[in-house]
Order: sequence, then C-alpha cells, then structure tokens
Amino acid sequence: MSPMRLRKSTRYSLLLVLTLVAALAIVLLLRKAAPPEAARLLPESDAIVYINLKPLRLATHFDRTPVTRSPDYQHFIDATGIIPERDLDNAAFALHRMDDPNGPNGPVGYSEVFEGRFDGERLASYLTTIAIAKESYAGHDIFTIPVGEGRDIRPLRIAQLGYDTIAASNMPTAEQIHSILDRHRAGASPFSGSSLLSARYRDVPLLSSAWAIGHIGLPFSERGYITLFGLQLPLAEDTTFVASLRYVGAIHLRIEQLSPTDADAARSAQSLTAILGLFKSIQQQMEPRNASDKAFLNMIESLKLEQRKDRAIITATIPMELLRELTSSDTEISPASTPNAPASPPPASH
Repeated sequence: MSPMRLRKSTRYSLLLVLTLVAALAIVLLLRKAAPPEAARLLPESDAIVYINLKPLRLATHFDRTPVTRSPDYQHFIDATGIIPERDLDNAAFALHRMDDPNGPNGPVGYSEVFEGRFDGERLASYLTTIAIAKESYAGHDIFTIPVGEGRDIRPLRIAQLGYDTIAASNMPTAEQIHSILDRHRAGASPFSGSSLLSARYRDVPLLSSAWAIGHIGLPFSERGYITLFGLQLPLAEDTTFVASLRYVGAIHLRIEQLSPTDADAARSAQSLTAILGLFKSIQQQMEPRNASDKAFLNMIESLKLEQRKDRAIITATIPMELLRELTSSDTEISPASTPNAPASPPPASH
C-alpha cells in the first residue's frame, strides 16, 4: 500500500472512531437528561414523586441506624431478605386521584416502581404464600395481596419486572400494574413515560436527587384545599407544582407553583409571602433547645419566595444536620403497603 493510500485509510479510520465517540457521547447526554427509568415506567397519574436514595444513604448513613420494626414488617424482611433502608436505591410513585375519597384508598391511590437489590426467588416464594390471586401478564406474575383491615381492605398488586426492579399498585383494578408492565415490555426509551412526565420533567432542575411534579397537594388536600400542619394554604388542591431537592454544596429545596397567568402567580405569591412571614415570626419566638432545633430554625430563616412570570417559587436551604436528624430517629417502622402474612395463608389461585 502506498504512503498516500495509507494516510487516507488512517484518516478515514480516525474519522470513523471520532464519529462513534461523538454519537456515544450524545446518547449518554440524552440519557442523563432523560427521566429516570423507574419514573418512565409509571402509568398515567395526577402526580409523580421520585427519590434517589443512594446519595441520601451516602450522606446520612441511615441504613446503619437501628430501627424498631413492627412484627409484620420484620416477618417480611426475614422471609424475603430485603431490608429496604439497605437494599432500595430508587423509588418512583404515581399518585392517582380517587373518585370516591371515602373509599378504602382514601383520596389518593398509588402505583410504585422500586429499584435495588432483591432476591427474586425468595420474594416470589413469600408472595405466593400470602397472595389471594395470581395473574400472568406480559410474561410476568402479578400477585394480589390484601392490605388494610375491616372495610378498608384493598388489593395490592405486586410484580417483579427484573432482578433489580419491583412494581406495585393499590388501585382497585389491574389497569395501572398492566400499564407498568406494558411500558417495561416496550423497551427503555429515554424519552418514554406518562403524559405528565413528558410535559413537566423538563422543569425539574438538573442533578435533583428527589423531585415531585403534578398536583402535589393530593396527599394534603382537605375540602378542596391544601392543608399543611393544620394550616390551610390559599391554593386549590389541583394546583400544579414542581418540587425538587438537590445537593450542590448544600441541600437546596425548590418548589415552583405553576399558575395559568402571571396575575394568578402574583396573587399566589402575595398570599404565600404573608403566610411565610407569619410562620417566620412565630419561629423567631422559639428558643432552640438543641442542634436539631437550631438547624430547623436556620432552614426556616432561609425560606425565600419570588415570582417569575406565571410561577411563584419558594426556595430554602436544608442543613445537613437536620437531614441526619430526620433519618436517624429510632421510630417504629410499619409501612402500610407492606403485605401482612395471614395466620393461615390461602393457596394462590392460578
């Protein structure tokens, strides 16, 4: 081969390598900007909440904190080998407004996707012993577990999507868990997901470890309004929010209320400013008794509110001491969604 032809071949090879590297970099950037897979698997909903537990675990070591567990929860751990505070890495929740707020689900139903380290065989064996029904859908088994007591008993459907992913839903029908399995079967496109995720995820700040979008007032709604700590906020329960937590040298909380018009946002900002002012004045009268109280007062003092066009934005800085305190409390853990083993387990129906 002549020197000229060799140089051309080398140039084309180098160009091909550079093109492949550039394409790979673009794909990686797009995936980084895309919503987390756990959130993309969620069905249509009124709100979405996502949390990445890995940075929280690294910062606070909450997985090493001794906790007191209820007997049912301890039985679940013993049977499956799953210790959520140690094994759970990511969790995504879809919140569904219920037509009957007085039903077993209350005003809100949930669909969930969990990612972490799970022993699939032990979990399937445990679910088989307590399930009242078992369905095969899209190549996966869906176990139906009764949760609650008395008239508030409702079905909790659980399915393993893979060795590191579990899906669940406590909705009255299987529609939502089927939707999760359909999305999982359709592939891991970085831009798939529900209409709410597609419309609002772009508003979530980059590098957020936890975030929520949609009608976040759903769990806190009372008579059509949002109520926090007994205080009714001047916001309707269907107000759209984008809330986020991210660590950039400190933990930053950001809550954006999205309004139909700039004027609506200005009215909301005015009302919320008055409430924040009242709240701060009350907190200033308190004497901190310990480091935790001081950290909480520092967080309250950092609260700020501003209006940007059609948005009212609340920001605050959460001291690391307060976060460690919140994750180190020795309280009894008894999640409502943890399936309870019946005294005499019925056989699973196939």
